[in-house]
Amino acid sequence: MRNPCVAHRGWSSRAPENTMAAIRMAIQDPDVEWIEIDVHLSKDHVPVVIHDPTLRRTTNGKGDVKNLTAAELTSLDAGNWFSQKYQGEPVPTLDQVLKETVGHCKLNIELKTNGIRYPLIEQKVLECIQSYKAEKEVVITCFHEGTLYRMKKLSGVIRTGLIIDGWRNTLPKELKELGSDFLSIAYTKLNKERVALLREAGIQIMAWTINEKRAIRKVAELDPEILICTNYPDRWHEVRQRTVSHR
Repeated sequence: MRNPCVAHRGWSSRAPENTMAAIRMAIQDPDVEWIEIDVHLSKDHVPVVIHDPTLRRTTNGKGDVKNLTAAELTSLDAGNWFSQKYQGEPVPTLDQVLKETVGHCKLNIELKTNGIRYPLIEQKVLECIQSYKAEKEVVITCFHEGTLYRMKKLSGVIRTGLIIDGWRNTLPKELKELGSDFLSIAYTKLNKERVALLREAGIQIMAWTINEKRAIRKVAELDPEILICTNYPDRWHEVRQRTVSHR
């Protein structure tokens, strides 16, 4: 099994998701090639790394991410909900994440916008990436096609990819029209025929979010190049080692 591992929101089964603790844990594993993170914009237009548009689930804050400044967001506790061990772990900025990942790990940066929320998100995220000369080390993904189109207009260099929880046979054509060569897709939507169609079109596939070892093995058997996005990189390791030992 060659399938590269993508640590979903960092090593999110062992440390609080989308925090530097989870991201550092993933970086420290030399076999984890990718980390997936989620980005919103603060009130003062700073890209911050958090999954939800609201603060309640993963921090001690209340309200919407967009209503707080970066200074206010980074002063919140984003770790105690997960474990007392991580009490005081802050909400990181994209800048902080890039500072540690560049040269060590590729980033899948999901923009958490519907095209209306955060009208400056493409520009601000791109500026941050460019400040680290990291255009070749990231892929920008989003559920919203217009966001990917705008990102591609801002930078013809940066890779983009559509996120989808479904399937339609027109996907390769749609991705080509967007200038995208990456598809982030719910793993249950993949089969041999669909994978072959995407691979023929030169599209890199990331399957999310695969946490059971049996499902990891099943997706890996479809194609050795599919990226396995998981909260449990240790389970990915186990499946890979077992596959090697059975050869």
